[in-house]
Amino acid sequence: MRLGFIGLGRMGHNVVLNLMDKGHGVVAYNRSPGKVRGVVKKGAIGAYSVAELVQKLQKPRVIILMVTAGSPVDAVLQQLLPLLSKGDAIIEAGNSWFEDSVRRYSLCKKKSVNFIDMGTSGGLAGARHGASLTIGGDKHVFRKYEKLFRDIAAKDGYAYVGSSGAGHFVKMVHNGIEYALEEAYAEGFELLNKSRYRLNLEKIAKVWSRGSIIRSYLSELAESVFRKDANLKKFRGSIGGGETGAWTLKVANREKVEMQTLAHALKIRKQSLKKQTFATKFVSALRAEFGGHKEAK
Repeated sequence: MRLGFIGLGRMGHNVVLNLMDKGHGVVAYNRSPGKVRGVVKKGAIGAYSVAELVQKLQKPRVIILMVTAGSPVDAVLQQLLPLLSKGDAIIEAGNSWFEDSVRRYSLCKKKSVNFIDMGTSGGLAGARHGASLTIGGDKHVFRKYEKLFRDIAAKDGYAYVGSSGAGHFVKMVHNGIEYALEEAYAEGFELLNKSRYRLNLEKIAKVWSRGSIIRSYLSELAESVFRKDANLKKFRGSIGGGETGAWTLKVANREKVEMQTLAHALKIRKQSLKKQTFATKFVSALRAEFGGHKEAK
């Protein structure tokens, strides 16, 4: 099918390539024309305005948004909605606050436009070769576009999780868990690094990734991190990000669910802006490895 795609950052660019590999025609738009020209060279159809993107799609149109959460999403919707028709669909694939997604669903519903919130996980590799998707919105709309979700996702890596906002809510909690796990690994590797033994952390991460109880994608990434930079000299250790984790903790507090591990991880991230350690360097290195994330200034 031919679909529209707005937002060609690191993740968006890779999702577009993934979609084209699966035989989809992609009309791509980004505020920066250079990024549009870049994906056109790889087979996408370029659009240099939201209006041009809409014009190049047949009804019922399907448009995926992958832009920065918050006001940028609303700004795109303000441009997009007046141009769409009854039965068109918007799939919002960024890291949005789930209550914003509920509001946007209602806004689109008034114009008879379908709105799906899609939590997207898996970092740059997942975006390129198969992501993990949690999808919220009307179930009949999910079913209508299920093949599209299947094509974006890893094998068995997508699920309809509930009504409007559920997809982004589940992704928000996923990120909260991610922050806590990163901090747990970071503290362990810092202790190993400071021990009396001259330990090879790459070798340990490799062993832990093959059969241990704490094996995970993060331990595999740790192996890669230490292979490239054994002492993490390329990183200051000022960890960036944190917004979705803060949202998770906000909801946990509201629902009276204890998430002390996440609270600690967020505290360390904040402290890392002033005080860096081997552990905070490790978290920065992990984030760069899976998502190309830059350190905070």
